[in-house]
Amino acid sequence: MTALDRSPAAPPPLELTPWRLASLTARGLVSDRRERRRERAGRPHLGRPGRRLLDPRLRAPVFVLGAPRSGTTFLGACIGALPEVSYHFEPRVTKAAARQVYEGTWTEQRAAGVFRRTYRLLLLAAGDGGRRFVEKNPENCFVVPFLVRAFPDARFVQIIRDGRDVAVSHAEKPWLSARSAGTGQRGRGGQAWGPWARWWVEPARTAEFEAASDLTRTAWSWRRFTESACSALAQLPADRVLTVRYEDVVQRPQEAAETIAAFFGHTAAPESLRAALATADPSSIGRWRTALDDDGLADVEREAGPLLRELGYAA
Repeated sequence: MTALDRSPAAPPPLELTPWRLASLTARGLVSDRRERRRERAGRPHLGRPGRRLLDPRLRAPVFVLGAPRSGTTFLGACIGALPEVSYHFEPRVTKAAARQVYEGTWTEQRAAGVFRRTYRLLLLAAGDGGRRFVEKNPENCFVVPFLVRAFPDARFVQIIRDGRDVAVSHAEKPWLSARSAGTGQRGRGGQAWGPWARWWVEPARTAEFEAASDLTRTAWSWRRFTESACSALAQLPADRVLTVRYEDVVQRPQEAAETIAAFFGHTAAPESLRAALATADPSSIGRWRTALDDDGLADVEREAGPLLRELGYAA
């Protein structure tokens, strides 16, 4: 029996009405404050001494891109250790609105207004006005051209990780799992958990996605997010893009600190960034070698093999 046979019908996507946007904004501001407080409590070097600044202007925002479970959360938090940065983890509104941009259901003017207002509110709520806004949101992999037009001075940091490790790590989460069907759980952007095709799945392959194994779906996710980001970022001037490998960041954190700091205009990496990157866990590299049996590896290879080889992760 396939996942499609045993799963209930996919819940309809949440419509982004004005009321729902307001609700997501309010919830997002609360969760952003809570997450920033928790992150700083766990990492003393992320503290923000000094007075609150109420300046909502956006200056050269930075977007951290990468497939889910590629290390975007770790990298984003490390960048957040830079003293001039106001870092924000997957704002609910822009996470949901990325679909509207991708599908063209909103005009670009409306979408740009929603993104700008959201970021300004986050800056004000955090008291980080005057600092450089940084957002980590994997869905932005699919809307890079829009972000370039909406924020002409924007820059991008992309992290790429071995798709086999990503597939294993992602499959351990409930987001794309067949066992999540019918739970009623939804992600930050309103997407229902379960095996159903997301808006970024190729339209002609939706039934195939839903009938596939969990590992196939997570490998699929890695391929689509990574390909989309790489393709769009390749069109930008080199000085606007920094691409790092997860494996390099984790195995050589001090070199990574210098590279990231230079991209943000530092002549030397601040100690706060070095300390954050030094907490990387090298045991997360190569987990696929013991976690995947022959069938699982075949599932990943079938969906993501060409991109793995193109990026140098497989012979």
